[in-house]
Amino acid sequence: MAWTDERVEELKKLWSEGLSASQIAKQLGGVTRNAVIGKVHRLGLSGRATPSRPARRATKPSRPRTTTASTAPAARTVARPSPSAPPAATPAPVEPAVLPSGEFATVLTLRESMCKWPIGDPSQSEFRFCGRKADTGQAYCNAHSDMAYQPSQKRRRRTSDANAALDAIAATRRFNF
Repeated sequence: MAWTDERVEELKKLWSEGLSASQIAKQLGGVTRNAVIGKVHRLGLSGRATPSRPARRATKPSRPRTTTASTAPAARTVARPSPSAPPAATPAPVEPAVLPSGEFATVLTLRESMCKWPIGDPSQSEFRFCGRKADTGQAYCNAHSDMAYQPSQKRRRRTSDANAALDAIAATRRFNF
């Protein structure tokens, strides 16, 4: 398919009206959405009207739920769990260790048992690594391990959410059968 002058003008008109590339491709026919995007880019088109949005369907109000006295849920109060421990204070940054040679640890001087925590900007000459003693099999010293490895929070399911989900499932079962 070749871009004729008429199709290019139609593309410009539809683009300025705010139609999406997919909508323009459908109206032009014989082109893909990506072809439309490429042509718009090559033409340098910009300044679109607000993009069109698909028409939203009107939502029907849901039917009121009828419950019998035996299945009526008891009034529940939602209690927010209080944090068990205050958030840990951020540890102070650990200064890099000075090696016996009087220099700081660099990529060339790092060893297996040394802390590999980077300090500073790698593009600067002052960049170095912590260099303190790290436990066997660990990449960082204890202070930097505490900063690097944060304990994960346990997931707590609120019983009110679970009960609401179960009530919704039970209500749909009544109407589906």
